[in-house]
Amino acid sequence: MKNLLLSLLLIFSFSIVKGQDPNTDYGWWNVLHNWQNGDPGWRNLIIISPGYLGPNALPVPDVKRGFLNEKAEFEITASNHFNPGDPTQDISGRAYIPFANNKIAVEMYGVLFENFAFSEAIRNERYARIENGKGVAIGDFYFSTLIQLSKDRKFPNTLFRFTARTASGNQMEGARYSDSPGYFFDLSFSKELGNNEGGLFRPFGLIGFYSWQTNDELNLQNDALMYAAGADFEKNNWMFSTSWSGYSGYKNERDKPMQLNFELRKDFEKKALLFQYVHGLRDWEYKTIRISFIWKMKPMK
Repeated sequence: MKNLLLSLLLIFSFSIVKGQDPNTDYGWWNVLHNWQNGDPGWRNLIIISPGYLGPNALPVPDVKRGFLNEKAEFEITASNHFNPGDPTQDISGRAYIPFANNKIAVEMYGVLFENFAFSEAIRNERYARIENGKGVAIGDFYFSTLIQLSKDRKFPNTLFRFTARTASGNQMEGARYSDSPGYFFDLSFSKELGNNEGGLFRPFGLIGFYSWQTNDELNLQNDALMYAAGADFEKNNWMFSTSWSGYSGYKNERDKPMQLNFELRKDFEKKALLFQYVHGLRDWEYKTIRISFIWKMKPMK
C-alpha cells in the first residue's frame, strides 16, 4: 500500500509540473478561439458547470439514507466513466469515522488519481488547453460532518450532513476540475419496513442545498436545490439499492445534473464489497461503473 501511494504521489507531481510548463505553446488555442492579447484570460472562458467539466468536478453527491453506519469504514474505489468523447478512469478513497455513541460522524473522500483522454470536439466545447486531450489529474477533496437527529422512532430516521469541497483538483487547463471551492448540506430521511430475516425494505429521500463558486463576474456563485429518492432492500448481508438523484442550479448552463443510481453490496464481518452503476440522465453525460473494497472497524466511543 505504501508503494502504491508513493507511486501515485510521483505521478501527481509529474502531472502538476507538466501542467505548469511555461514553454507550452498555446498558439493553436488562441487561433481556435480568436483570442488576442488584451482579451480576458483563458480561465474566464471555462464554464464552471457539471456539463462543461470532467465527471468528477461537480458530481451529484452520494445519497445518504437518514442514519449513520455503526462501524468505521475505509474504502478504495476504482471507477470507469463511459462517454464517447471523454472516457475517464479514476481511483478514489473514502474514510468514514463515527463517534459519540454513533450520534456524529466525519467523512473524508476524494479522487486520488484520474486518467482522461477527451476528444477534439469536447476539447473545443470546454475551451480546454490540452491539445491532444490526454493527461492525468488529482481531484478535489471533501470533508463532511454528519449528525444523527432521529433514529428508531416513530418519526423517520433523520440525518443532517454538511460538506465542504476544497479546490485541490488540478488540470483546469483540461477543464477537469473547477479550481474553486464549494459546499452543500442536506437532510436525509428513511423508514425501515420488515426485518432482517424476511428481508428489510427501506424507502428514503433527501433534500438539500448545493453552492459553488464560478468565474462569472456578475454571478460569482451558483446555487442549487439538491434532491434524491430511492429504496434499499436488505437480506442475509446483501443490500440492493436504487435511487434517483440530482441538483438544479439557476444559471441554465448545463447545471442541472440528474442521474439514476444502482448499488449491490455484500457485507462480511470485517470487510464489504460494493458494486455501483450510475446512469447520467441530464447535464452529466456519463455511464459509470464503480467497484469498491471496504474495510470495517469498530466505532469510536
